[in-house]
Amino acid sequence: MDLHLDSHLGDGYKSNSQKMRVITEAWAGDNVFCPYCGSSVSHFENNRPVADFYCHECAEEYELKSLGRVIGDKINDGAYETLIKRIKSSNNPNFLFLHYDKDSLKVKDLIVVPKYFFSPSIVEKRNPLSQEARRAGYVGCLILLGQIPSDGRIEVIRDGIPYPKRDVIEKLYRTKFVRDFDVESRGWVLDIMNCINRLEKKRFTLSEIYGFESFLADKHPTNNNIRAKIRQQLQVLRDKGFIAFEQRGIYKKLM
Repeated sequence: MDLHLDSHLGDGYKSNSQKMRVITEAWAGDNVFCPYCGSSVSHFENNRPVADFYCHECAEEYELKSLGRVIGDKINDGAYETLIKRIKSSNNPNFLFLHYDKDSLKVKDLIVVPKYFFSPSIVEKRNPLSQEARRAGYVGCLILLGQIPSDGRIEVIRDGIPYPKRDVIEKLYRTKFVRDFDVESRGWVLDIMNCINRLEKKRFTLSEIYGFESFLADKHPTNNNIRAKIRQQLQVLRDKGFIAFEQRGIYKKLM
């Protein structure tokens, strides 16, 4: 995998954002593989509302977000309603988050987030643009990347070093159980996965997960029995092989 970006591809574009969009999309078309099947990806001939690339073999679609800074917890995206509609659809895209070094023009980091890790709760609606703005009333959004469980932020390149293709495909394969849930129930599953990951250890207790009760109540204000929901979701994750029940009140993370 060649990590160098071809700066000449940006010739003829005035704005730097346009230049880097063309340059990074060209790099992705030449270097990125589909983490579902390992095949190469191709650029859509015409601009799509959300997707940029697709896989010939398995038809998965991808949206590329390129940043000249370290990938943070919040990523600026396009129109709010467009992304929400796509997330709720049957062909919502997977996301590729690319970080490039502005000086060396080399790819530093690349993360893939499978489409089934997206739910409306990880999209933050921005305030409409003022009436004085060129696109008055436009409502953009932020992708709350930090609220996606670490299991769903699969590293393809880290600090300029690519991971073997087979390792990336294997990591994605282990998360496929999440796609079994519909969009509405997916939010709870991802929230509990996040709580487990934040404990930063393999073995944990039910009491430790109860420690996130206030956090979960804020995210799900209409639920009046948070502890029962926690127990239910732990059972779901146990049935899916994400965790194992060791003894009363004690669990072990398997992935």
